[in-house]
Amino acid sequence: MGRILGVNGVFHDPAAALVVDGEIVAAAEEERFSRRKHGKVPVPFSTWELPEQAMRWCLSQAGLKASDIDLVGYSYDPEMAEPMQSDPTAHEWESLRTLYCRRAPLFLQTSLPGLIPTRVRFVPHHVAHAASAYLAAPFESSAVMVIDGRGEHGSFLAGRVVNGQLQQYSTCELPNSLGLLYEELTEHLGYRRSSDEYKVMALASYGQPRHLGEFRQLVRVHHDEGRFSTQPVDWSAFAPPGQGDGSLDPVHADLASSVQVRLEETLLELSDWLQRATGERSLVMAGGVALNCVANSRLYNDGPFDDVWVQPASGDAGTALGAALYLAHEAGDAVQPMTTASLGREWDEDELEAWLRRAAVPYERPVDIAEAVAEVLQADGIVAWFQGRSEFGPRALGNRSLLAHPGNSANLERLNDIKGREQFRPVAPMVLLERATEIFEGGPIPSPFMLFTHRVRPGWAERIPAVVHVDGTARIQTIDGREQPLMHRCIRAFERRTGIPVVVNTSLNTAGRPMVDDPRDALECFGSAPIDALALGPFLVRRAPWRSPVA
Repeated sequence: MGRILGVNGVFHDPAAALVVDGEIVAAAEEERFSRRKHGKVPVPFSTWELPEQAMRWCLSQAGLKASDIDLVGYSYDPEMAEPMQSDPTAHEWESLRTLYCRRAPLFLQTSLPGLIPTRVRFVPHHVAHAASAYLAAPFESSAVMVIDGRGEHGSFLAGRVVNGQLQQYSTCELPNSLGLLYEELTEHLGYRRSSDEYKVMALASYGQPRHLGEFRQLVRVHHDEGRFSTQPVDWSAFAPPGQGDGSLDPVHADLASSVQVRLEETLLELSDWLQRATGERSLVMAGGVALNCVANSRLYNDGPFDDVWVQPASGDAGTALGAALYLAHEAGDAVQPMTTASLGREWDEDELEAWLRRAAVPYERPVDIAEAVAEVLQADGIVAWFQGRSEFGPRALGNRSLLAHPGNSANLERLNDIKGREQFRPVAPMVLLERATEIFEGGPIPSPFMLFTHRVRPGWAERIPAVVHVDGTARIQTIDGREQPLMHRCIRAFERRTGIPVVVNTSLNTAGRPMVDDPRDALECFGSAPIDALALGPFLVRRAPWRSPVA
């Protein structure tokens, strides 16, 4: 039985996770502490952080010292990376990063005095991704796919898992990469690669796949081997570079649609091969591409598997969790499935009230915060919702959220204005689990982690227009009263007032900033954006009406 710390550092989305005796105790991204989105440090060169604050918090959450840690899983194996260059600053500093990883045991000891460097184990990047899915999913056996930009020297892993043991069936070597292809498209359209790919996914819904034939030649699946190959793309031959200014250029939308559809087709072809090779009926997925909820839904609806489970922290942050779970299983611990993404920080009522007093803002304590928030939402107010433990991964799942009335179509533009986002981007609905099948179809239900899109049933699109995307779908989150009783009660209270068992949910942050994590972040966001109310634990802060200083 062990105390195992998982670490993703140096590359994007640095994070830490703690597994004790096979149970996930804590997990958090460094950006929630440093307030640098994706953990990127712009100077002295473009690289990524070590999750020092996240590691320390994970230990404190369990009441442990660094010397208490039995093993540390570092989710990258430098011995598997490309050969070191004579100039370590060449090739976008890749050799320098690999050199840093080799020194990780000593860097970790510096960050966590008392840690024993010989207890650090390197877990291959894609193995860590895979373990974050197959050891966290509720299946005894399954097929597994990992799809991302790159690991040490690869971009894809497919295999089968039985009793926690991974059997690798297929991999893809660089430069072949679906994730890097999508990143290049993101950059060509004027957005930030390894950051803004979800914007391209949203943009794709506005276009037509006019270039699909060409991308079927550029991205090929080798069906006898269960792998794919990608060719270099001259992006300017399809569309001029974008400005990333939020404009909706049909030429760019068509290019995004073409790549998105080819991605979906490729995953379907790979999954067909994998199902035949493994005979499994369930598929688990991780890697940054697995955050593409449109592709996930295509895989669920049209693919060969009965069940598809996606790690909610599928990006590189999730490799910290995967590395810890992998070593826990290897050490003989009975690893418990992941039932919640609420694995981050929380504050008790006294601490929250102390923050409110320190901020000197008027506040109240309603008899029931759920009823009070439902009343604000009914009146078409925007509510910042800060409750319980923060979420691990990129999705706001009802703990750090902005809530709104889904029946007012103007609330989509209103929320995007508050967040400083592109207007072509959708917002998501949270729906009572017991009512979900009445309103949504064409995707897995329950869907607690907001990783699939569902079609909105006829008659409901007109009732909840704020959450219906241009293609008639919505990226839903189902709310189970047993798992999220407070949010469930809030939506029920809203339904009693409006007849709608759905509320709008988008992450509590503004453009370019990480999701709100602590009370100070919440108060700052509320104070700087036109939000009508802040539900901070059991306390409610209302926006004071504006009064002219001139009598």
